[in-house]
Amino acid sequence: MELFRVDKENPFKGPHQDQKIASGGVDLSDAKFAMIMIHGRGASAESIIGLGNEFERNDKITFMAPQASGFTWYPYSFLAPKEKNQPGLNSGLQAIADLIVEIEKEGISKENIFLLGFSQGACLVTEFVARHPGKYAGVIGLSGGLIGDKIDPSVYSGNLEGTPVFLGCSDIDSHIPKERVDETEAVYEKLGGKVTKNIYPGMGHLVNEDEIQHIQQLLNSKLKIQD
Repeated sequence: MELFRVDKENPFKGPHQDQKIASGGVDLSDAKFAMIMIHGRGASAESIIGLGNEFERNDKITFMAPQASGFTWYPYSFLAPKEKNQPGLNSGLQAIADLIVEIEKEGISKENIFLLGFSQGACLVTEFVARHPGKYAGVIGLSGGLIGDKIDPSVYSGNLEGTPVFLGCSDIDSHIPKERVDETEAVYEKLGGKVTKNIYPGMGHLVNEDEIQHIQQLLNSKLKIQD
C-alpha cells in the first residue's frame, strides 16, 4: 500500500485542519529555531507547549503546537491498520506539514526546525518524518513509534542527511511495545538518521528527566552554532 505523503498542490482536508495553534518561547518573527510539538491522546496543545518550559536557552527558539480536533489525532491504537485511523491520521500529517510551511515563510529552514511528540504525538511525528525525510534540526519521539499494524521498511524512502533522532520509551509501556521502537530505530537508520534510542526499565508512560537532558543537549548543540 502506497503511503500518503503531503502534496502542496492538493492538501488533505480533515478534522485537524484550521485548528488553533498554541505557542511559547520567543515570537516566531524573532526566532532562529522552531520546535513543533505534538500532544498525546486526550491532551492539548497547551499541555505539550508547557514542556518547553523545561528547556534552557529559550531566547532563540519558538515552540508551536497544533491542536487535534477532539484532543485525539486518530481514533484507534497506532498498532491498528493505517486505514482504520483515517481521516485523522492523514489530517494530522497535513497539520504538521502546514506548520512547517508557516515557519519556513518566516525564514526558518527545515534544518532549524525540531519536531517533538509524546505518545500519540510521538507516533505522528515519527511517521511524518519517515514519510517526508530531509535534514531537520532534530526529531524527538517520546513513548511512540511508527504507525501501522506492521512496519515495512521498504515503503519509506529518502534521506535524513544525518538528522539527530532521539527515541525514548519504557520497556514495559502498555501502549508502546519496545519492538515497535526498535523497528522505528531501524527505519530511521536506513533513512540516514543519527539515532539515539534509550529504553528505560520499569518506567511509566511519561517523560523522565533523562529524556529532558537529552533534548537539552540536542538543543544546545544546534543553538550554539548560532552564537
